[in-house]
Amino acid sequence: MDVVIAYVDGNDPQWQKVYAAVTNQPILKKRFRDWGTLKYLLRGIETYMPFIRNVYLVVSGPTQVPSWASESLRPVFHKDILPPELVPTFNASTIEMGLHRIKGIDEQFLYFNDDMYPVAECSPDDFYVDGKGAMKFSRFVFGNGLYKMLSKNASSMARKYLGLKPSKVYIRPQHICSPMLKSACDELYSKAEDEIISISTPLREDFNVNQYLYLDYMYYSGRAVSRRLSNTHISLAIASLEKVRRCIMAPRTKLVCINDVSMSEKKFQTYQSGILDAFETRLPNKSRFEK
Repeated sequence: MDVVIAYVDGNDPQWQKVYAAVTNQPILKKRFRDWGTLKYLLRGIETYMPFIRNVYLVVSGPTQVPSWASESLRPVFHKDILPPELVPTFNASTIEMGLHRIKGIDEQFLYFNDDMYPVAECSPDDFYVDGKGAMKFSRFVFGNGLYKMLSKNASSMARKYLGLKPSKVYIRPQHICSPMLKSACDELYSKAEDEIISISTPLREDFNVNQYLYLDYMYYSGRAVSRRLSNTHISLAIASLEKVRRCIMAPRTKLVCINDVSMSEKKFQTYQSGILDAFETRLPNKSRFEK
């Protein structure tokens, strides 16, 4: 089983230069800032998920690979997994369309955003049941906002390419690391490549689809089961620093997602310092992914 992590360091001057040239828009801090926690995600994988074979770090280019990364961390550039016409991109939804195209990736791979962390011992059975991906799939009818639109689009498109009837009900997978099957992703991509490319953009748009396209396809075709992953989801819009630290230091679940939001620079610095201290206390030893 492999892990794929999508990562961006918004402080990288080379990345900023390309972003400005392509988008002509200000950088959205909550989406692109680096909290400095990537090494603790990797330490968590090594400590609590010893069954993981390879970890692939998906980034835009060489300047995005952390200086502390060892040869055990395998960088993958956007150009290696996306069609040329989609590069450069700053849209996670676009990048997610090509994760299964990483050369040599295992049939079973877990996709992490860099705000998701294992914080207690996990087993392969947490993520796959009889070869099927396992996570909670919830059903919805209503919902506005970009995130829900992407979920609706993904559900509708997955049904379309399976020959299922359209439905007002859409499914939304649990917001935590995603247990993927390369074969299912390959199968769908071979059917839908032209449409996927046509709706993929450099920045997020409400007509995009995200990684849920593949998860929904797995679910509707019987290759995923709905079973909740042990996870705590934290929004920094409402959670106190004390609560965040407690979920790291004394977790009640196996995984935690710490979701960034718009905040003042003062709050960011305070929370960043407290979160890094908690992770360093809990996971003080370097992993094989660090020099």
